[in-house]
Amino acid sequence: MNIHEYQAREIFRSHGLPVPDSVLAETAEQARDAAARFGGTVVIKAQVHAGGRGKAGGVKLASDPAEAGEAAEAILGMEIKGLVVEKVLVAPAVEIATEAYVGIVMDRASQRPVMMVSPEGGVDIEEVAATKPEAIFKEAIDPRYGLMPHEATGLAYRLFSDPALAKQAVRALAGLWNAYDGADATLAEINPLVSTPEGEVLAIDAKMNIDDSSLFRQPEIEAMRDEGAEAPSEQRAREAGLSYIKLEGDVGCCVNGAGLAMATMDLVKYYGGSPANFLDIGGSSSPEKVVAALEIITQDPSVRSILFNIFGGITRCDDVANGIVEATGRLDLDVPITIRLTGTNEKEGVRILEGAGFEADTDMDRAVQRAVEVAS
Repeated sequence: MNIHEYQAREIFRSHGLPVPDSVLAETAEQARDAAARFGGTVVIKAQVHAGGRGKAGGVKLASDPAEAGEAAEAILGMEIKGLVVEKVLVAPAVEIATEAYVGIVMDRASQRPVMMVSPEGGVDIEEVAATKPEAIFKEAIDPRYGLMPHEATGLAYRLFSDPALAKQAVRALAGLWNAYDGADATLAEINPLVSTPEGEVLAIDAKMNIDDSSLFRQPEIEAMRDEGAEAPSEQRAREAGLSYIKLEGDVGCCVNGAGLAMATMDLVKYYGGSPANFLDIGGSSSPEKVVAALEIITQDPSVRSILFNIFGGITRCDDVANGIVEATGRLDLDVPITIRLTGTNEKEGVRILEGAGFEADTDMDRAVQRAVEVAS
């Protein structure tokens, strides 16, 4: 689950991070009032679940309340990556001496959370990784003990050579770990963590993603969900009990099982295609789930080919086949469908699909190649 910056700031502040004060505004008038309260120059930031806010014009500086109102009016209602901005964050502008990046993500290789820091902050960490990888420093954290003081100190001195600044950074890194761990996050990020000419270290940005599977024990965080800020496809998938992530390709993938879904996307790329999504319908062969999956996939205008990749283990292939037939009968589809079906009762499943006019393959490579060729 994604949360907004203003919500991540609240969580960070509760764990002792040095986050400047801010006000959430839903109207230009509220933004003007907030700017008057702070005095001086303020920053107006769009609150939307999308990156690239600054490049899209969703972050503006204002030198007085009137200008703050104008900036908020320009940002509110703006569309950023298909999402409409309904709220803005108003915060005092900070004079910056240096900018650093600090983040925590789960690392599959080490099977641990990894804290990454870089003195090259204020830009996308992917850009730093591509152009200056030697400027990124990492520390795998043992979840049994958390971020140890010596680990935080070592990372802090990668960011600041001044002992006074490094000491403040140690506290900020410890606070970020506590926020990440306490919220069951999959990502916690400050970009940038800045130092000021007066010698303060401040977290002037906040980003968190929360593990959906942990929300049953995080009711306060679950209450932060802003359904209006989510993509309609993500809402539909959640309501249908599907695991769905929108990607940038043109081959829509509908797969049972997360591991097979990952392998399918890898194979699509291997054969020269690009997956349009990650979509795991799970172990159920319910026609309702298949209908929901197809509705979600076909709502994406970039999808030019749909690939079903089903491996029947506990799930029976004939049940899945009946689900596909029923689902496609309910929908008016104009996108070609390629189906791979193998496993328990696969012969019966193939017979059912062929009887409904579908070609069904049992070979994964052939099916993926065909789906990629159709899309191109």
